[in-house]
Amino acid sequence: MSYVIGIDTGGTFTDAFVADQHNRLAAAKTPSTPPDFAQGFLTVIDDLAAELNVTTSQLLSDTDYIVHGTTSTLNAIVTGDVAKVGFLTTRGHADSISIMNLEGRYAGLGSDDIQHMARTGKPAPLVPRERIYEVDERVDYKGSVIVPLDEDSVRASVRSMLDTGVESIAVSLLWSFRNPVHEHRIRDIVHEESPKLYVALSSDVSPRIREYGRSVTTIMNTQVGPRLAAYLRPLEDELKNRGFTGTLLVMQGSGGCVSSQDAPSHAITTIGSVLTGGVVGCRNLAQALGHRNVISTDMGGTTFLVGLIRDGKPVTSSSTVLNQYTVSTPMVDVHTIGAGGGAIAWLDAGGNLRVGPRSAGARPGPACYDVGGIEPTVTDADVVLGIVNPGNFLGGRKRLSEELAAEAIRTHIAEPLGLSVQDAAQAIYAIQNAQTADLVRKVVVNTGQDPRDFVLYSFGGAGPVHAASYSADLGVEKVVVPLGATAAVFSAYGLAASDIVLTAERSSPHNFPPPADAVNEIFGGLEAELRRRLNDQGLQFDTVTYEREADVRYTMQMAEVSTPVPSGRLGAEDVELIGAEFERRYESIYGKGSGFAEAGLQVITYRVRAVGQLQIRPVLPEYPARQGDPVVSGTREVFLDLVNGREPTAIYDYTALGAGHRIEGPAVVEAPTTTVALPRGTSATVDRLGNLVIVHPKEG
Repeated sequence: MSYVIGIDTGGTFTDAFVADQHNRLAAAKTPSTPPDFAQGFLTVIDDLAAELNVTTSQLLSDTDYIVHGTTSTLNAIVTGDVAKVGFLTTRGHADSISIMNLEGRYAGLGSDDIQHMARTGKPAPLVPRERIYEVDERVDYKGSVIVPLDEDSVRASVRSMLDTGVESIAVSLLWSFRNPVHEHRIRDIVHEESPKLYVALSSDVSPRIREYGRSVTTIMNTQVGPRLAAYLRPLEDELKNRGFTGTLLVMQGSGGCVSSQDAPSHAITTIGSVLTGGVVGCRNLAQALGHRNVISTDMGGTTFLVGLIRDGKPVTSSSTVLNQYTVSTPMVDVHTIGAGGGAIAWLDAGGNLRVGPRSAGARPGPACYDVGGIEPTVTDADVVLGIVNPGNFLGGRKRLSEELAAEAIRTHIAEPLGLSVQDAAQAIYAIQNAQTADLVRKVVVNTGQDPRDFVLYSFGGAGPVHAASYSADLGVEKVVVPLGATAAVFSAYGLAASDIVLTAERSSPHNFPPPADAVNEIFGGLEAELRRRLNDQGLQFDTVTYEREADVRYTMQMAEVSTPVPSGRLGAEDVELIGAEFERRYESIYGKGSGFAEAGLQVITYRVRAVGQLQIRPVLPEYPARQGDPVVSGTREVFLDLVNGREPTAIYDYTALGAGHRIEGPAVVEAPTTTVALPRGTSATVDRLGNLVIVHPKEG
């Protein structure tokens, strides 16, 4: 028996999904265990084994690989729990990461915040000035060495850093992506002085033009690399002690996984690890259902995440912003706000009701969990409104306290505002739905897309509770709630169904069109690099494909559009077609007529993505059909929308439904790990894979 396991560690719950080569599937969900998230990881494997009726050692000994979505690197950056880093750069450029390319005050902020510049501030420096050292060297923009590396000064700087107790060293020199010879020599010198010290080079981590972004990415990689290694190595050892002989893989923000041995060297690629599993799951489910354009929405206990799939592929970004620092690494474009089921409702200084971004998390959790939480959360409101059944949470494995939920809302929200507990809970529910809808609208519209061209997928434990409400005014025709075998562990399913994905890139700016021979040489070198890394993963692949793209812009612009490039050896005509495709994509994003061909084009960066398809790919089974109308398991008073208020609502047991069953709102469908709310006017049908497909009433 050969298994593949996906484990998604969130801030509140740890989810797991397992499949074998005969497509036998099982899922499990357990509370996360901060700060030692490895305990929740190991516990959920025990739960999977119980679901399969085997021992943990049997399950692990028969598992080929485990794909892990981890928060360890993202949490390290957000909380500041990072390695003590020393930074080496070219003389005269020590202050570049403090100057921040003049974007430090506004990067990652919304338009309202940017308009009030006096209220903004730069983030804390990545590296204190006393741990930044300059070295004498210079490589020009063509890659020629014009000032040799002063090795004696490098060695002296490294020794000074070691005396201060640095745990790792980041190296980012000017134009090193053109010629990395000096960075390579510096790494050799560091290891001569301290053989086991973690070192990251910008020419390896982010070989792109633009000094600031390259340096930031390298420093952040150096900050979290040792932390990721310190998390993974004990976890691997414990898995081996329990019988695991396969390969531990780590999800990356790029939408694919990498071996745990390789991950610490490219740790910055894992910052979106826990965010992208759901998008990958949506891509795979969309292929099965024939949906080309999908809005992926994931509402767990801590966050609400939104990503897009367009023309069958996840929408990616060549950079992202963390703590107002621009990180230059390709990632699936996932947007997030602190609006999960554990989002805390609170009153600001003006007495206005707010929801999130602070979360109760797994500990102490919402008040209704009865494990110490006393502040009201979205889940508490859902319980008070009758949507979530306190006696059937997680399939009845955990009982919630409606009394504690009501008391938290009364104390912190209702009495200060002069409202009843019911009215206060309704207000929390409405605000939650409004702010999640706003994020979805922003993500779709800001990329030049029309929500009406998409199907919305809603998953996560709290997502289906709110999906019909936050999707109502977007204009989407359908909402798919992935249930069946995946239920509320959909992101874990996405992890188990992912492939190895490695990315290599190199900047080589050139006015368009660049010589075809030069383009072929660059792509050939990138693909050779990826072949070596694929071989180092220690896995067998069914197929390996290489996807090329180039970042192209109009001359004098400062931002590029990633443009697909054909495979194989390119001729002059093929290169010209890259420019034509860029202009088509530019207008699709920014509007017809927005292009300016008269300015000319420039190609800036070349990129190749290698995809190694793993040998076990879970296939979601057909859901059994059942004859007759769906059976109502009961009724209760439920609040589902402001117009109709609290009203008698039909309750359905999802496990009693079959493919083809249709339900009319108002209704609540209770699944083992989530709840689906259907306000009046909506309807839902169980499809052939067991998903619940919600349809909004058509206007007029």
